[in-house]
Amino acid sequence: MLINFQQYSSLKIGGAVEVETIADRGFDPAPFFIVGNARNLLVSNSPPPLAVLDRSFDYCRVEGEVLVAGGKTPSGKLVSLCKRADLGGLEFLCGLPGSLGGLIAMNAGLKDRSVFDRLLWVDFGRGAIDAACIERGYRRASLEGVVFEAAFRLERGFDRALEALFMAIRAAHPKEPSAGSCFKNPIGGYAGGLIEAVGLRGFVRGGAAFSGKHANFLVNLGGATFEQAMWLIDEAKRRVLDSFDIALETEIKIV
Repeated sequence: MLINFQQYSSLKIGGAVEVETIADRGFDPAPFFIVGNARNLLVSNSPPPLAVLDRSFDYCRVEGEVLVAGGKTPSGKLVSLCKRADLGGLEFLCGLPGSLGGLIAMNAGLKDRSVFDRLLWVDFGRGAIDAACIERGYRRASLEGVVFEAAFRLERGFDRALEALFMAIRAAHPKEPSAGSCFKNPIGGYAGGLIEAVGLRGFVRGGAAFSGKHANFLVNLGGATFEQAMWLIDEAKRRVLDSFDIALETEIKIV
C-alpha cells in the first residue's frame, strides 16, 4: 500500500512510500522497519523497507482484570475500554497517541508510569512471551519482532483524577504537528532545559523548529523537510555536548 507520510505521520514529514501490509503472524519482519501509526517517527525521503500491521490487528477485549489487544490498536481505544469496564492502570495513556505496538516498543509513559509496569505478555507471532523476559529501559524495549498481540494486568476502578492530571499535562504540549518529545531526558536532567540553555528554544530552521512553548518538542510550522528537522536535531546534540558534555539521545525514531 502507498502511504504519504506528510499526511500519515504526526510530524507531517516524509514522502509517499510503498509500505508492506502485515496480514498474518507468520510474517518475516527481518528486512522491514515497522511504522505503526507513525506517531514518533521522522521519515526520510528514502527510508528502508517499511511495513504496517493490517487493520485486523486493531481490537481489544477484557478478560476479568486483564486487557488483551492487537498490535495496531490505538491508545485511545484502550483507554475507552478501560473506562467502560471500570479498570485502572492505563490512565497514563490518556491523550498519548500511538498504536499498541509502538507504545510497547517505546515503553511509553508519563512521569513515573510506563507500559511495562502493567504489561503481562507479548505475542510476536510465536506465542505469548512473558513481559518480564523482555529487556527494556527508559523509553525503549528490545523486541523480538512484530507486536501482534499483548496483554495488561489491570485492577478495578478507573481513576478519573489521574485521567484529568495526565490530560492537563498533555494539553500544555505544543499544538503544531510533532512527534512528541524529541530527546530522552538524560539521567538527573531534562532535555528541554538543556535545549533552552543552549539557545534553541523557539529556534526555526525552514519549516521546522524547536517549540517556543516546550523546547524538547520538534515541530512542523508548515512545509518542514527531513533535512531541516535533522539539522535541528544535530545542532541540539552538538551544542548540548559542547556546553554540558551530555550526549542527547533521540526519543523519536529516525527512518
